[in-house]
Amino acid sequence: MMKKMVAIAACAVMAQVVLAGGAGWAQDTNPYDKMASLDEYLIADQAVEVALARSGAPASISDEAEVMVLGKTGFKTAVEGKNGFVCVVERGWGAGTTEAEFWNPKIKAPICFNAAAARSFLPIFLMKTKLVLEGKSKGEILAATNAAFEKKELPALEPGAMCYMMSKQQYLNDRGKNWHPHLMFFVSGGDEAKSWGADAKDSPVMAGPDPEERVTVMMVWVSKWSDGSAVE
Repeated sequence: MMKKMVAIAACAVMAQVVLAGGAGWAQDTNPYDKMASLDEYLIADQAVEVALARSGAPASISDEAEVMVLGKTGFKTAVEGKNGFVCVVERGWGAGTTEAEFWNPKIKAPICFNAAAARSFLPIFLMKTKLVLEGKSKGEILAATNAAFEKKELPALEPGAMCYMMSKQQYLNDRGKNWHPHLMFFVSGGDEAKSWGADAKDSPVMAGPDPEERVTVMMVWVSKWSDGSAVE
């Protein structure tokens, strides 16, 4: 079952969600055991990245969203928004630091956060991006984010935080590729699945604990991509 393959990693955001594991590589054969050159993670044409980011949600939402793009010094706002949503293309480091494809430069995951998530969940991904660009290791990234949580330098998760990941062009990892359009809802703590009925028989809600970002992610598949086309 596909549900059994799912492990929620940071979205943030990204968000970004990726499927569990990598491709079953041994530790010493993982092709993504270290960061690639920065240029491999960048999208040269800003307009292309803006369009890809917007594809994370239906146009009725993303057309008026703020759009952030990745440059050599971090994410910056390329388009000002009007509706509180923020759309970005997450890279592999949106995942947890234990994920085999954390450094996979092919990962491009369009995601549109609502206002609550943009204020309180997206900052985690932006902080991780800053640390990545500073050349920090996965261990150093985890230590820094843990310290930021403890010092309350990262905001507390706001109620109602959620995001759209409905892009047909998303590349979540080498195994899942574009996987399936879905919504994600972020809740505090690590024992929320039961209250949502998540992972129960025939429930459409899947739960994924994300201890590094101190949330539980509730994920729901949807039947159409952001462009309105049906999932085949």
